[in-house]
Amino acid sequence: MQRRHDLDWVRVCAFGLLVLYHVGMYYVSWSWHVNSPQPVTALEPVMLLSSPWRLSLLFLVSGVATAFLIEKASRAATAEGRRPRFIGARSWRLLLPLAFGMLVIVPPQSYYQVLEQLPGGYHDGFLAFWARYLQADGSFCDANDCLTIPTWNHLWFVAYLWVYTLVLWALWRFARLLLDAGRRLVERGLRGWGMLVWPALLLGLARLLVGPFPSTHALVGDWYNHVQYFGVFLLGVLIARQAPAWDAIERLRWPALLLWLASWAGIIGYFRTFADATPPDALRLAMRLVWGIDQWAAIVAVLGFARRLAPGDGPVLRYLVPAVFPVYILHQTVTVTLAYTLRPAALPVSLEGPLLVLATFALCFAGYELIRRVSWLRPLFGLGPIAAPVVTAHRPQGTSSV
Repeated sequence: MQRRHDLDWVRVCAFGLLVLYHVGMYYVSWSWHVNSPQPVTALEPVMLLSSPWRLSLLFLVSGVATAFLIEKASRAATAEGRRPRFIGARSWRLLLPLAFGMLVIVPPQSYYQVLEQLPGGYHDGFLAFWARYLQADGSFCDANDCLTIPTWNHLWFVAYLWVYTLVLWALWRFARLLLDAGRRLVERGLRGWGMLVWPALLLGLARLLVGPFPSTHALVGDWYNHVQYFGVFLLGVLIARQAPAWDAIERLRWPALLLWLASWAGIIGYFRTFADATPPDALRLAMRLVWGIDQWAAIVAVLGFARRLAPGDGPVLRYLVPAVFPVYILHQTVTVTLAYTLRPAALPVSLEGPLLVLATFALCFAGYELIRRVSWLRPLFGLGPIAAPVVTAHRPQGTSSV
């Protein structure tokens, strides 16, 4: 099986963009764990350039990768004459980092959120807060609601990916005919312009019909996110081995790019026009369709240009691919901690923002350098065991092998 290096680059860049996005969340006017005392509302249109589609793209790429992993596990099992072993290994790779992240990595985010948002403040220090965090203390409340702890915060993606993987495994084991029918349907429907039209329409309809359900990232009751994220995850599974689908994505990259930018401009104009007014119902519903168009057009553009322009394999990619998961686990806690710590310096945003970006990446990759060298840390951040060195037997000169 040939590895899709273009999708490796997409995954690396998408997670890198996630770091930039979360630094941006500190400065915009939207509520976050901590917010800058110097908000930069002009940054919000830039944030909206990626927020509709970034996570959908990651779930689609994860669907492709999961399809390859299941196929690999199935082939290995067939060769060895046993039943496929997949869920156990996949659960270990996802759930152990999720549990460790919730118990150790995420708590500082909630701590600084309490420092900033709890009425009257909090004065007992991090260790006292951490003890209450581990006890699921629900008494950290403001006038509107209470902080739910323990929490997975940005690690919700891992929980959702594990659940979607379980569903896919069940389909693969017990409803293979349904998956095959889905592949045939996709093969017929997503040729040519259908690749751009039908998924965009379905995502728009999802936002139109299910979008009123709030986005919670709480897994249970998060209906809109499940419709869109499991939908694109399953689509990634169905097109993983379909060369015509990927050819269509590459051919449509320029129209998709133009459609993405046009829909993004429409969304920005809509939000600015009705920032202090109620939009007409018909326009509000139409903009939900535009949001779905923005999502899918951006995904097609990114995947199409990556397939055409991605540099392929190399030492940089081989370094970055295993670094993605540890850096993802660490990054938001690093950003929140740095942002809150830098406040007393009162740096101008033009200096503080780039400093936050550079420091977040530097500390996360420093953490990765430590993690990848310590065998007991590796599984806590989703890495496999350290590979044993390859030993090549040396024969004295003049001898021969049989």
